[in-house]
Amino acid sequence: MPFQPFLELADTHPALAHSPMLRGLTRTFAYIAENGPIGLTPSGAFKRVFVQWAAEAFDWPGHGPADLYAVNKVLNEWDFFRLAELHDLMLALTIGRHFKGEFRLTPFGKTFVGQPGRLFGLVAPFYLFRVDHARNSRLNEERLLGSWEIFLNVVNVEAEGGITAERLREVLYGPPEPGPRYDRIAGQLYIEVLRPMCWLGLLQIVGEERMASRDNVYAKTPLWHAALRLDTDASLRTIVKH
Repeated sequence: MPFQPFLELADTHPALAHSPMLRGLTRTFAYIAENGPIGLTPSGAFKRVFVQWAAEAFDWPGHGPADLYAVNKVLNEWDFFRLAELHDLMLALTIGRHFKGEFRLTPFGKTFVGQPGRLFGLVAPFYLFRVDHARNSRLNEERLLGSWEIFLNVVNVEAEGGITAERLREVLYGPPEPGPRYDRIAGQLYIEVLRPMCWLGLLQIVGEERMASRDNVYAKTPLWHAALRLDTDASLRTIVKH
């Protein structure tokens, strides 16, 4: 039986507010409803006027206008990588399509307008389980051993009090070899496991996001508890009782 840990959430469920990805999608829908289709560059990227609007409107933790303009004089889609990820996701799910130099919602995509719970139910399993999160990384030559069933169940227990990429690496694969070298596996866990869960809103970074991903501490959000049912939930109940 395929691994499917996600539960259906009502459109009014307050935990949905913890998802930056869902917020970006619903606000993109609202932009199209108010302004019409989004203009595309000749290469098929969103035009700057929308990228600039999205940087303000998405309210993405650690990636607001001040953060983005600190390293870019102007904003193209790729400069706001979270937006580029949403663009690819909407096309892959056939929520939107390119037509005559514009991005438009499809008839299928329009059925999700005003239904954030249903939209999250579509996006979350596809994004976690089917998207190649390492496709734009230098670390994509060797893939992590394991599965999302393992990753989610382990994080469910280990992140109860907060977890780092280094700690998750030790739990799953043992400690790295001694020495000052960069730990590739911890870096992969950040890119392929922890970051996608943060973007979905299942995890959040405790305090301010640090430049070195290994220094960040990740904790479960209310959306994790509302949206997931996992085998290790029973272990957590046992821990609480004791």
